[in-house]
Amino acid sequence: MLFKRLSPLTGEVVSSATAMTAADIPAIAARAAAAFPGWAAHGPGARRALLMKAADALEARREAFAAAMMAETGATIGFAMFNIELAADVVREAAAITTQIAGEVIPSDKPGCIALALKEPVGVILGIAPWNAPVVLGVRAIAVPLACGNTVIMKASETCPQTHALIIEAFADAGFPDGVVNLVTNAPADAGEVVGALIDAPEVKRINFTGSTQKGRIVARRAAEHLKPVLLELGGKAPLIVLEDADLDEAVRAAAFGAFMNQGQVCMSTERIIVVDAIADAFAEKFAAKAASIAAGDPREGVAPLGAVVDERTVRHVNSLIDDATAKGAKVTAGGKAESVLMPATVVDGVTASMNLYTEESFGPIVAIIRARDTDHAVDLANDSQYGLAASVFTRDIVRGLAVARRIHSGICHINGPTLHDEPQMPFGGVGASGHGRFGGRQGIDSFTETRWITIETQPGQFPI
Repeated sequence: MLFKRLSPLTGEVVSSATAMTAADIPAIAARAAAAFPGWAAHGPGARRALLMKAADALEARREAFAAAMMAETGATIGFAMFNIELAADVVREAAAITTQIAGEVIPSDKPGCIALALKEPVGVILGIAPWNAPVVLGVRAIAVPLACGNTVIMKASETCPQTHALIIEAFADAGFPDGVVNLVTNAPADAGEVVGALIDAPEVKRINFTGSTQKGRIVARRAAEHLKPVLLELGGKAPLIVLEDADLDEAVRAAAFGAFMNQGQVCMSTERIIVVDAIADAFAEKFAAKAASIAAGDPREGVAPLGAVVDERTVRHVNSLIDDATAKGAKVTAGGKAESVLMPATVVDGVTASMNLYTEESFGPIVAIIRARDTDHAVDLANDSQYGLAASVFTRDIVRGLAVARRIHSGICHINGPTLHDEPQMPFGGVGASGHGRFGGRQGIDSFTETRWITIETQPGQFPI
């Protein structure tokens, strides 16, 4: 049986995929487990070579990925191409770490004892990938686990099954052995049961999940029943602080990019611009003008910088945030309520803690301007959130910027740069309701290997009994 994905713009069928159910999961998990010993036995050079081929295979599908992303998620061609380029880089970075999965010799107090700490693959890793940056986040769910010698099951998003299936096709064409890379697709109505069956499968040893905080909690609770480790990369409410000595033009450009790229549908999107009173009016005027210049349009035409949001639910949610904020005294200075998935870049000034926009993740093309008395107040406002993924601070005084950055509760903070910034080799992840654990580079090795203590005795033992 197949399920169909409809275009957020036209409502037409744009893709279809197998509607797997919980009954299909045991066979898939068993297949991945059967492939594990052989894959784990591959040397780092062999794993690296296949990963490099997979990166090339991803890039070779550039046009297919772009078409699938635009059709399934409403993304622009520019964001789709960025996704593909970064995804290929993620795979190449994973290839580079195959020879860095190193242990250590630990000095032992026991005479003649050589003590080793070894990093070894875990087994079957479940990666649950989202729709919003589907190529890079789909690849991130499986690349480092594969580099570490694990086999993987990727649970595709119901929103972009074709996009995620293209990833698996690329890895298959690269020559990965049967069962090493596996795909699960399912109809939206069956998502809970399918994910539950995947987590429950005894062959699955660890899980990584990228998605909403609400669903992340469900995944974590289910995994906890089996004492299975989970790496969670969840929601965000990223603050961008603008201090009185900031370069306002640069802050405006960075804030607009961070707030509106991919229609604000990125976990790192700038959702709160916190500006000190001394320059708040000047910044707000410049930023409103910038936002008003950013048009939304049909991504298939490839003209407008903003495409469509993923569904009508996003439209209703963002419109409700605008209604609530304006009813409580805030002012819309650019954009406004939308009537379709082609939503305008919207700025709401004068947002306070009484408004839903202050606390709720919007995941749409809307950003709040919040005014702060001074630097200390700005930091307090930045930390007044359950989330803690990305943050940013703008100031010409780098020492001051570093001091402020270290006071912000977030896994990531950029000084004089946008909140929206990702590189494959960087430790990516958040704190609080934004999740725990880290993807990226050497940090990823710890997430997807077991550390084992092994000793070798070189002298006869001395035992009291």
